[in-house]
Amino acid sequence: MTRLITRLQTLLLAAAKRPLRRAPAAGPARRVLVAHYLLLGDTLLLAPLLAKIAARYPEAERFVLARPAVAPLFAGQPYGFRALAYNPRDGASVHRLLGAGPFDLAFVLGDNRYSWLARAAGARWIVAFENDSPAWKNWMVDEALPHPARPTAWADMTAGLLAGQSPAAYSAGDWPAPAAADFDAPPAPYAVLHVGASTTLKTWPAERWRALAALLLEQGLTPVWSAGQGEAALIEAIDPEHRHRRYSGTLSLAQLWHLLAGARLLVCPDTGVAHLGKVVGVPTVTLFGPGSPTIYGAGEFWREARYVAVAQDPFPCRDQQRLFRREIDWVRRCGRDQAACVVASAAQATVDAIAPCMHAIPLDAVWHACRNFIPHSSRFPHNPSPQQATL
Repeated sequence: MTRLITRLQTLLLAAAKRPLRRAPAAGPARRVLVAHYLLLGDTLLLAPLLAKIAARYPEAERFVLARPAVAPLFAGQPYGFRALAYNPRDGASVHRLLGAGPFDLAFVLGDNRYSWLARAAGARWIVAFENDSPAWKNWMVDEALPHPARPTAWADMTAGLLAGQSPAAYSAGDWPAPAAADFDAPPAPYAVLHVGASTTLKTWPAERWRALAALLLEQGLTPVWSAGQGEAALIEAIDPEHRHRRYSGTLSLAQLWHLLAGARLLVCPDTGVAHLGKVVGVPTVTLFGPGSPTIYGAGEFWREARYVAVAQDPFPCRDQQRLFRREIDWVRRCGRDQAACVVASAAQATVDAIAPCMHAIPLDAVWHACRNFIPHSSRFPHNPSPQQATL
C-alpha cells in the first residue's frame, strides 16, 4: 500500500508541475539530473553522456540516479556526478529524490516512465528517446529524440541525447575507483573468469570454462572464478574439485571493482561485469550470445579499451528488433526466455539450459581473443585482433 501511495503522489506531483507552455530554461543549466532505473551494465554505459554533460555544463550541480547496490561505484563522483540511490519500491528513496530538486534539465534513459519522476522532482526540461510504450510514459518528455538511423553502441546513443561534440574516448582513471572493504584477494598474476549472467541463456558450457582455465594456468595466470548471488552452482559445475579460488556473490560491486583492477584479464559473458571491466580498464574478453556485440560492445567511446567481443555474428535467431521496448530497424538481438529460445532456434534444449548461440562460441575463438592480452605466451604466437571477433 505504501508503494502505491508513493507512486500516486509522484504522478500527482508530476501532473501539477507540468508547464502549460514548454520551453527550455533560459540561460545555462545550474542543476542537471540523469534519471533511470537501469541495471549495472546499462548504468555504467551512461559514461559518455555523463562526460558530455560535464563538458557542456561544467559549473552545474550534476546528479544521476543509481540502484542502491550500484550507487557506491559513484563515490569518486565520476564526471562530477553525485549518485542518488533510488529504488521505486523504497518510499524513503523516492522522497529523498523528490526533495533533491528542482532541476533545470533532466535526461531520461531506458524507460520513459522516469520522466514522471523527474518532473515530480521539479525538472523543468526533460529529454528522452521517443516512442516508448505505452504512450502515457512519454507525456512528461519535452524533447523526444529518435534513435540513430545506423548501428550504434548503446553507450554512444546515450550521448546523442545532448547536442554537441562527442566526448573524448574513455581512458582508465576517468572514473575514480571507489573505496572498498578489505577482502581475501588472490595473489597475482591472475585472470578473473566471471561465469554468471543475467540469464542462463548467456552462460557458456562448463567444460569450455574448465578448459580455458587450464590454458590460462599453463601460461602462468591463475584462474579465479566469479559469479553473482545465487550462482554458486555454476562455479560448482565447472570446478567441483575446488581447484581455484572462487567469489560467488560474496563481493560488493566496489570489491569486485578492485578484484578486476588487480587482474591481468577478465573473461565473461555479455553482462554488467563486462562493462565494469571496461570502466576499470582491465583487458576484457566478452562472449556474446543473445545480446548484440554492436549495441553492447566497445563502440566509439571505449574505442581505445583493451577489449575484444567474441560472437557468432550474425546468428539466425538473434533477430529481434526491440531495444527498451522501441522497434529499431537495424537492431538485431534476442530477449527470449528458455522456452521461446528452443522454438526460435529449432534446437533441443540442453540440460544446462545454454542457448545455441552460446554453444556456437568455440573454445579456440575465446582463447585466441585472450591471447591478445597474454603477449608472452609460448603456446600460440601473439596476433592482435580487432575489438570485435566474429566467427
